[in-house]
Amino acid sequence: MGRPDCGAAFFIEMGELMLGWRDFRQMTRREIALQLGVVILLVLVIWGAFTSARTNLNTMGLTSGFAFLERSTGWSYSFSLIERSIDDPYKKTLLIGFLNTLFVGFISMFFATILGFIIGTMRDSRNLALQVISSVYVQIFRNIPLILQIVFLYAILIHLPSPKQAHTIADVMYLSNRGIMVPVLTLPLAVVAGVAVGSVLIGAVCLKWVSGALKGIGIWLGGTLALTALAAALFTPEGAGLVSIPELKGLRFRGGLTLSVELVAMLIGIVLYGAAYVGEIVRGGLAEVSKGLVEAGESLGLGHLAIWWTIKVPMALRSIIPPLGNQWIFIMKATTIGVAIGFSDLFYIVSTSITQSGQTLELIAILMGGFLLVNFILAQLVNLLNARMALKGYGS
Repeated sequence: MGRPDCGAAFFIEMGELMLGWRDFRQMTRREIALQLGVVILLVLVIWGAFTSARTNLNTMGLTSGFAFLERSTGWSYSFSLIERSIDDPYKKTLLIGFLNTLFVGFISMFFATILGFIIGTMRDSRNLALQVISSVYVQIFRNIPLILQIVFLYAILIHLPSPKQAHTIADVMYLSNRGIMVPVLTLPLAVVAGVAVGSVLIGAVCLKWVSGALKGIGIWLGGTLALTALAAALFTPEGAGLVSIPELKGLRFRGGLTLSVELVAMLIGIVLYGAAYVGEIVRGGLAEVSKGLVEAGESLGLGHLAIWWTIKVPMALRSIIPPLGNQWIFIMKATTIGVAIGFSDLFYIVSTSITQSGQTLELIAILMGGFLLVNFILAQLVNLLNARMALKGYGS
């Protein structure tokens, strides 16, 4: 059945409004008075809390408002995706913390999802060794608090050798107590972000218009490589190579990209912890696939990998996506644990800003608003993905 036209949709919505009005008219005076009383009480509680907070701030000589965002911070922090200085105003410092939170959150979600699918598939396999390995992994990383795992990883990383004795991998990557030095593209950050957005758009088009998963993946990879090559040709500085490789100069490394020990500990800890939960979600989704479908695939001569890719995963995704979305939101919120090791995420920046400026209510409001915005958008994207994966006409 197709979608109703504009006229039909209008009358449907008007009918729903009329039904709601009819329900309201059928309510007794007592019910109406009770609901109005609850609303008035809630408004009074909120107004009382606001008035009390303003009075207390005035008593302590603290100013309220967001004018402090223009003041210079005068302090530094461990990691930033963009250029920073101790003279930056609070608004830029908070933006840097927000970008760091998004950076760690989305990278952790990506790799935790991939590793979780591997762990969940291993748990669902018929190989006893794979089942045992994946089960041990889940039991270890799921049952140890995340903050302990991150602190443990941080303690290991800060005891790595100094830059002069750093461990090297193929003379292009170095591990030291200053962090991990890796090669990086010399393209500007804005160009890299543009390539990433273009890659996502190409993937979305492939998902919608291209039939066949392998064909869609091939087009997506080809388009991403083409965008990267075009960006390299247009935006690479003259006389510079496409890739900047770190080199030891004196007591520090020059070139490349330095991933601080706080960032590395955060990424590894959240990915390993989140993958344990994602693995259980994937295992549960794969276990719900009807055995009849698997036996039908076997009767057609399909191998285990073909059955997993063409039958089990597509069917399991319909039950995996909702709890997976909840896990993604949890991973984003888990970035706040970075304050325990000094990682400069939004929570750390807000905590330090409260100590330095005293603008407690305003900064907490910014912190809550930032996480509310990100997690709300994540939830809506998961809902859209879930609606797209649902069987057409099912439950309607």
